[in-house]
Amino acid sequence: MSCANCGKGEENINKLKTCTACLSVKYCSRDCQIVHRPQHKKACKKRAAELYDEKLFKEVEGEDCPICMLPMPLEGVSYKSCCSKRICEGCICAMALRAKGSMPLCPFCRKQSVPPGEEQIRLVEKHMKSGDVLAYKNLALYYANGEHGLSQDYQKANELWLKAGELGCAEAYFNLGQSYHEGKGVESDIKKAKYYWELAAMLGSLQARFNVGAFEGNSGNHHRAFRHYIIAARAGDKDSLDMVKQGYMNGIVKKDEYANTLRAYQHIHNEMKSVERDRARQVFASREKALKLGLLDEILAKAKAGKGLENSKEFDEFILEEFGPNWLNKWGLNKG
Repeated sequence: MSCANCGKGEENINKLKTCTACLSVKYCSRDCQIVHRPQHKKACKKRAAELYDEKLFKEVEGEDCPICMLPMPLEGVSYKSCCSKRICEGCICAMALRAKGSMPLCPFCRKQSVPPGEEQIRLVEKHMKSGDVLAYKNLALYYANGEHGLSQDYQKANELWLKAGELGCAEAYFNLGQSYHEGKGVESDIKKAKYYWELAAMLGSLQARFNVGAFEGNSGNHHRAFRHYIIAARAGDKDSLDMVKQGYMNGIVKKDEYANTLRAYQHIHNEMKSVERDRARQVFASREKALKLGLLDEILAKAKAGKGLENSKEFDEFILEEFGPNWLNKWGLNKG
């Protein structure tokens, strides 16, 4: 290797500096790099774009739940400020059911859950001091939503999302892209939104990859769009799978591409399944329905008034029976 401009430097190869854009040539000095720039510019941009696409279209392995060690579900994940861990709701529900009516502990660190408010903020800020990426991302969410006593501040949220993204958080870059797309705390800028969605996709965000695919499709870059959809669908994203199916029906996606994508989609969802997660979905879906119908307080009041919760049933039986598929009929409260 020698300087791409003057040809010198073979005897001092360790002192040569690589072009940071294309990584394909070296220079002995900044002056040589400036002189060589006009003839190198075109090849440099082409190679830099190739390197960027290599990162952009690389499939990223998803995270696992630190408790059950199964692939994290696409929905049903909670952040615990006590230990700054993301845990699937299957493990959280299992811990709640084992508590049998008492206040459940964190499934990971076994500490008491912290109520909303200043203590949540204190714990998150404590984790931030050690460079914890999830702490930065979640404090940003608190500012964006105005939670735990904080005033809503999208500008502060965007600053924290940028920091979290630089530390490797895909969701933070996705949220920052959303801010630029919607003009929250910043001026609306679709190019910057796409840029941050691409960074999020490189780190594994399926929502961001779907958005980039939609952007490419709307720009007429259908080949690039379906490369994104296929990667996201293989990782389990239903919306992306629907787009791949549509691409197959329209002759854009080949038959074997669609078949391989569908198999990968089914495989990852099978890997995500567990009895605990199915139970959690049932419990939380039933509670959500009760809240929407305005019946949850009434049901819990009846239970506390002597429906056998403390005397004849374990707490998990109460949850699964009273919030199971037929709980509305059982309590005589079925309002459709």
